[in-house]
Amino acid sequence: MNTYPLESMSLEEAIRVQFRAVECITREFQGHEILTRGDLGVSPQLNRPIFTEKTERVIARIFDAEGCILVRGSGSGAIRFGLHSIMKAGEKILVHKAPIYSTTKYSLEMLNLIPIEADFNDLSDICRVIKENTDIKGALIQHTRQKIDDRYHMRDVIETIHRCGNIPILTDDNYAVMKVRQIGIQCGADLSCFSSFKLLGPEGIGIIAGRKVYIDKLREEHYSGGMQTQGHEALDVLSGLVYAPVALAVEAQVVDECLERIHNGEIPQVKDAYLANAQSRILLVEFHEDIAADVLREAEKIGAAPYPVGSESRYEMVPLFYRISGTFRKEDPTLERRMIRVNPMRAGADTVIELIKNSVERVSKCS
Repeated sequence: MNTYPLESMSLEEAIRVQFRAVECITREFQGHEILTRGDLGVSPQLNRPIFTEKTERVIARIFDAEGCILVRGSGSGAIRFGLHSIMKAGEKILVHKAPIYSTTKYSLEMLNLIPIEADFNDLSDICRVIKENTDIKGALIQHTRQKIDDRYHMRDVIETIHRCGNIPILTDDNYAVMKVRQIGIQCGADLSCFSSFKLLGPEGIGIIAGRKVYIDKLREEHYSGGMQTQGHEALDVLSGLVYAPVALAVEAQVVDECLERIHNGEIPQVKDAYLANAQSRILLVEFHEDIAADVLREAEKIGAAPYPVGSESRYEMVPLFYRISGTFRKEDPTLERRMIRVNPMRAGADTVIELIKNSVERVSKCS
């Protein structure tokens, strides 16, 4: 089996991103403001909290965007609002020919958007589909992988869509932000949408960054006090964006080390292991036998997290041992019986390898 994971930033690159984030903060905030919990309510000047407005300017700077807005509903809410800003109900939207992430699928149905599929791994197929469907009004690209064999590059897909059709592009950058060097808007997309919760930030807050015309439309619609992101939440978003890059780069290094050690034969019961973005950059561990469910059961007993909270949220420290993603299961249902995904979170390679070893041994003793 071949996988094509996204290329992660090195630790040195991640450190530079952290430094840039802090520099952007100093451009917008006075020092004493960072040592507070922000403001509340709808300020008369901005119709939103002042600290939220400053935070949105910081995020726009970090990602080279014209504008940014923080919205309710986490990453899924950000995608939903973003799609609403670039499209109208009943219009056709270009999507990858693959199982659509479940919450995104529901967003398309809620907005009454009609998905038109093209194989993003084949740039010529994108042009063919656009030329055959001249009434396509927008495009959605998921940055991370929807199928095991996905191998497309975000910039190539965006440039192809722009060349073959004059339509706005929204990218789902969940699980990719602060891991890869550039997100969708930095590759030419119109909007990038992602969750602060997956970046060590607060739960429930989504981030939309991109072209001012679409951000302004959403700003007009977010006029009520209850829809506002409060100042303390905005500051927590910034805190996550500062600390996430280095933490995620360390995590990527641990995944690489685990892969190498498994390939060197440290765990005989493991048939193979792969790097994948499903959705996070994780380790796919394939066993010789159909023992995946048993391994997951035993791993939880000896310290592994049995399910995600936000997939790399600030609450997740111990390694995650979990079933493979829903989109991968749809692609090949048999994989669920013999394969698990492992995310080290904040753990080191020794801890991850020992958890796999001990879980497999416990399964063997129970057989």
